[in-house]
Amino acid sequence: MGRLGRIGGVTIKEVTAKSILTKSGIPGADYCINPYVGCRHACRYCYASFMKRFTGHDESWGNFVDVKVNAAEALGKQLRRAKSGTVILSSVTDAYQPAEARYRITRQCLRQLAESALSVSILTKSPLVLRDMDILKTMTGAEVGLSVTTDDDSIREAFEPGAPSVGLRIKALATLRENGIKTYAFIGPALPMDPVKLARAVAPHVSSVIIDTMNYKSRTAGLYRRLGLQRWLTDEFAADTVERLVEKLREALGDAAVEVC
Repeated sequence: MGRLGRIGGVTIKEVTAKSILTKSGIPGADYCINPYVGCRHACRYCYASFMKRFTGHDESWGNFVDVKVNAAEALGKQLRRAKSGTVILSSVTDAYQPAEARYRITRQCLRQLAESALSVSILTKSPLVLRDMDILKTMTGAEVGLSVTTDDDSIREAFEPGAPSVGLRIKALATLRENGIKTYAFIGPALPMDPVKLARAVAPHVSSVIIDTMNYKSRTAGLYRRLGLQRWLTDEFAADTVERLVEKLREALGDAAVEVC
C-alpha cells in the first residue's frame, strides 16, 4: 500500500503501477492510459464504478482516488515498444480530475507521449486540460474532447456533483479551438436538457460531436424520480430529445460531423 491521505473528504492513496499503457477496446483507440483509479467527479451514472470490484475500496464512488505515482516512468518504458497508434486519456477515470492539479501525473504522461509516434485523444469534463496546451500544441494530431451532457447546471449538479460546470466546459472548448487544437464534444449520456440550447452552445467550438445513448438509467432511475423528471425515463421522450439535438447539430456542423452510437 502507498501513502494514504485525504483531500476534501476524498481518500487519496499513492500506488505504483506495473504498466500504464494498455490495449483499448474503444473504437478508434489502440491504447488507453488511466493515471488514476476512481474519480472525484462522482457521476451518478458512471459505468466505471465497476472498478470497485477489483480495487478493494469500500468508499462510495467519487470518494476515493488512487494515484499512479510512477505512471510516467512506466509509460516511458512501454513506449519503446509501442511504435504507432492512438492512445486515449482516459477510459475508466478522468485524467484531469481534481487530484491532477496536485499530482500532475497526466501532464508527465503527455510529456512522454509528445516524444513518441502515438496520436493522443483526451476526453475530460475538466477545464484543467487548458493547463497543458503548451504540450498539446507540439503534438501532431492531438485532439481534446469535453464531455457535455446537458445545458442545465442544476441537472449537472444532481448527476455530476463533483464535476466542473457546463459553462466552464464550453469555455474550455472555445479556448482550445482558438489555440488551434482539434476539439470535439461528447454528449453521453444525454441527460435532461434543452437540445436546441445545448447544440447552439457546443457547435461553434468543435469539429465533431459524439452522442452516446448508453443505457445507464437503471443506475439513476431513483434520482430522476426524486427530481420529478420521470418523463425522461420513457424511451419515446428521450429518443425525441436526442433526435432534435442531432438535427440542430447537423444543421451547424454537417451530417458527417455528428455520430450517434
